Amino acid sequence: MTTTVIGIIGFLLYISLYFTYGKKIERDVVRASDEIEAPSKRLYDGIDYVPAHRAVLFGHHFSSIAGAGPIVGPALAICWGWLPGLLWVWLGNIFIGAVHDYLALMASMRYDGKSVQFVATDLISKRTGTAFYWTVFFLLVLVVAAFSTIIAGMFVKTPEIASAAVYVTIVALILGVLLYRVNMNLVGATVIGVALVAVAIWLGTLTPLPASFEVWLVVLFIYIIIAAAIPVNILLQPRDYLNSWLLYFGIAVGFIAAFFTFRGVEIPMYSEFSPILIGGKPTPFWPAVPLIIACGSLSGFHSLVASGTSSKQIAKESDGLFVGYGAMFTEGFLSTIIICAIAGYGFTAMKNAAAAANVPLALNLDNWGALFTKVSEQFKLSQANLVVQTYADMVAASFLSFIPTKLVKVICGLWISAFALTTLDTTNRIARYCLVEMMAPVKDAMTGVYNVLTNRWIASIIPAAIGIYLAWSKQFTIVWPSFGAANQLIASIALMTGAAFVAKKLKSKFAIVAVVPAWFLWVTVTCAIVWFMIVVMPANIAKAPGQGWTVQAIMAIMLILNFIFIWDFIKSRKKTEEGT
Repeated sequence: MTTTVIGIIGFLLYISLYFTYGKKIERDVVRASDEIEAPSKRLYDGIDYVPAHRAVLFGHHFSSIAGAGPIVGPALAICWGWLPGLLWVWLGNIFIGAVHDYLALMASMRYDGKSVQFVATDLISKRTGTAFYWTVFFLLVLVVAAFSTIIAGMFVKTPEIASAAVYVTIVALILGVLLYRVNMNLVGATVIGVALVAVAIWLGTLTPLPASFEVWLVVLFIYIIIAAAIPVNILLQPRDYLNSWLLYFGIAVGFIAAFFTFRGVEIPMYSEFSPILIGGKPTPFWPAVPLIIACGSLSGFHSLVASGTSSKQIAKESDGLFVGYGAMFTEGFLSTIIICAIAGYGFTAMKNAAAAANVPLALNLDNWGALFTKVSEQFKLSQANLVVQTYADMVAASFLSFIPTKLVKVICGLWISAFALTTLDTTNRIARYCLVEMMAPVKDAMTGVYNVLTNRWIASIIPAAIGIYLAWSKQFTIVWPSFGAANQLIASIALMTGAAFVAKKLKSKFAIVAVVPAWFLWVTVTCAIVWFMIVVMPANIAKAPGQGWTVQAIMAIMLILNFIFIWDFIKSRKKTEEGT
């Protein structure tokens, strides 16, 4: 097997199934129609409800859902070998993730851009909606913790990436002015914006910004509060649109490199069922894989983006498949490219890291699964940095070798950090929406408290503060899988909500496309959470008691809410089938 074959198979899978399976869901399940006016136009407010060009919105949506998830997750899962993670990405993306994203987007549009939690409240029960809201809020906090840890770590490791990220943010503000103040046409503004991004990357290589992990966390805390509270078209839309061009470039270069190197894979197709991975414990592929690979395969966070920001910006229903379904397929292909890079160059990268430290490396293909995590930690070769190194090696081995390796590393590191930043401030914005909707029941009884907590600045500070607190401990092996658990749990709940939407609201007989994968995912994730809490968390609590017990409490509460939801869903399905 070569990286070329893997890349081609993945590309053909996504292209063919978008125009077959995806179009069938659009036509026969959702029955999308442009005769239904979109909430972005009907409820326009200039802050959150703002219609966007489908290309701009695709950029925002794709950037927001991608983050570091489809990159870091497959890099961690490589400890099982390259095939198990790849199959989870492909099958999960096609039959669960893309369906989940599209249904969440369209259900929200039919509910005036309201959240998927609001939809669940209406279609299943009020208690379900309350449980869902709290589960979502916990997920958003864990997203802030996981992604801020990744970004701060990358900024410390490579200060050039930090400076480039700052410059790109400035460019995004300029693009926002060109698009929404000067009213420049999209093509012209795009050309200027992309050119300025190139300049920003070049300046980043010349002017690194060194700072400690804690300093960067403080900077990120301030940034995501501001970005989440200001109007969406000042920073969120233009920055995400620019970031999407970075990722398009990265995917294209990666695909070309994978195709033309004809590199054979150098890590095992399969290593072992339970290598040492999460929290230094033997980690079984099932049910633990959803704790590791989230966004590249399926992600509950996507339903929050789809129903939180994208549904308020989409101009017409026919754009829904392109934005919701297409972005998820593109993300799956990104994960495919990452797996190609690590499968082809990961073994060499780890040996080189050991050699640079003048330490003998007792790593071979026979003990890959057992030593992968230990070696990564010993030589400070984090998953994000492993991706940067292997991606650069893959490009250098192709006819694109004329691109300087240092520049390739900065570009690769920038699009990892840029998308993680995008996810961070989108998360905080969605958390703000979530808090506002959660406080609705006390609006009349506690007007003063309601007005304070729903203030867009206060509501942005609360989740940011809790998330940064969890990140402060640097316990990534606690934060990442707990984020994955919450993320995939939300995915199963959101998919069941989508099934209820199809059955009750649309009166469609095709609810099975959501119900079957939702049940499979719910059982898998529930088992994974129980395993995580019992096997992994006790030892990690000893390392960081404050953050550890906070995460354990969040997981316990989410597990309880999870069973409440599934009980209500079963009762709701029975009523639907009985016609009541």
